[in-house]
Amino acid sequence: MEHRLIDTRLDVLRDKILLLGGATEAAVQRAMQALVERDSELARQVLEDDKIIDQMELEIDRMSVEILALQQPAAHDLRFVISVAKITPILERIADHASSIADAARILNTEPPLTEKYVQFPLMAETAAEMLRAALDAFTNEDSQRSREIIRRDDIIDAAYKKVFDELLEMMIKDPTITTSAAHLLFVAKHLERIGDYVKDICELNVYLREAAFIKHSPKS
Repeated sequence: MEHRLIDTRLDVLRDKILLLGGATEAAVQRAMQALVERDSELARQVLEDDKIIDQMELEIDRMSVEILALQQPAAHDLRFVISVAKITPILERIADHASSIADAARILNTEPPLTEKYVQFPLMAETAAEMLRAALDAFTNEDSQRSREIIRRDDIIDAAYKKVFDELLEMMIKDPTITTSAAHLLFVAKHLERIGDYVKDICELNVYLREAAFIKHSPKS
């Protein structure tokens, strides 16, 4: 009876973190949409919905602590709860980066468009969102091999970030009057780059869940 009870609670915990992951992914995509489409109302909604994500994080934290204290899981179940407890704040941080992008969008939307070429930004955002979606799917299926493959996709985001950084720096040198707007876009690019790094952290925890192995600082993933 006790075993069936912990299984039920672990299933609920899994469902909750997947809901949090979905809300986080949506926040990233809507924040970028607000920037590219100059939609300040959508940006405001992203900032408002961040409160819901914060509440979801607190609920998962509380449930994780209760399972550890009352059910005292062992072996695989213990790794699962630990992984959830570590992934949850990562998702909350990703949502915070989405809020920062939305905040930048509200500022930039009051200024003349700096550039019509937002190609790298949607590329970074979509890659990050796809990585997050795949990482959560790998978490559900405890697929450590897929998690390793997702980690390597971060190279796409890093390359796009370098391209954005170089282009905006060149624009600021040519026209110092755009420095403030360009700086906001640089911060947006950095937020997207950090989101990619956080997804890598989730994938590393997926490997830990499946293999009981830590790969964070290992030379090969």
